Amino acid sequence: MLPPWLEQKRQRIEAMLPSFYLPQTGTSPISNSDAFGGLRNNHRPQTQLGFTHRFIPTAEPNIPYTLLLLHGTGGDETDLLWLGEELIPDAAMLSPRGKVLENGMPRFFRRLAEGVFDSEDLKLRTHELADFVAAAADSYGFEPDRVIAVGYSNGANIAASMLLLRPYTLSGAVLFRPMVPLEPSQLPSLAGIPVFIAAGRNDSLVSPEETEQLVKILQTAGAKVTLSWHPGGHALSGEDVQAAKEWLALKGLGTRG
Repeated sequence: MLPPWLEQKRQRIEAMLPSFYLPQTGTSPISNSDAFGGLRNNHRPQTQLGFTHRFIPTAEPNIPYTLLLLHGTGGDETDLLWLGEELIPDAAMLSPRGKVLENGMPRFFRRLAEGVFDSEDLKLRTHELADFVAAAADSYGFEPDRVIAVGYSNGANIAASMLLLRPYTLSGAVLFRPMVPLEPSQLPSLAGIPVFIAAGRNDSLVSPEETEQLVKILQTAGAKVTLSWHPGGHALSGEDVQAAKEWLALKGLGTRG
């Protein structure tokens, strides 16, 4: 049940809820129920297009942007739905689950050790993810040239890699605690693409020097980078989210312009 003022957003709210599946015994009348069967079908994570993912359509026609939500190590396609709703309420959201497993935890690409990436796998997975975004835009009907990546940690790293290897996939990016994913031999043109980076002064995984290096790489490629420092560590904070939300509003991202 929903209060009357939220009834108009029922479809969106239900799509964001965690999935629960009833036992499939083959003999239970519940398992064959149209009502329950429809519920499972509507809320089971989608697996077509190559990635297990969630797509939440926009609730407001004046919001043309789709948020590409990219979780950190151990996350899944539901992890950052709350963050997308907080950053741009009612925006469309595309949230894939990383296909690489590290000790059973989903990631978007392999690493050889802490902070040491498998560069060939990173390149392969970056192109694979960019192709998925293009296919999803065609399948779900969102504007392919208005996709903003929102990534945390491992998700922020592959988002940065997309900017450097497939720059036309994204029209902007919000990167929480990113590292330098790679340095291409030839930088792409990121002229005018807005990028927000939130870094922790006491991050034990990402040094301030590496953050500054990523900023320099993106700026050299032409991106308009805003760097926001937080006194904390690698964990995402409320201050990070608020700073990113204010930045998006200042840039006019999220509304039709």
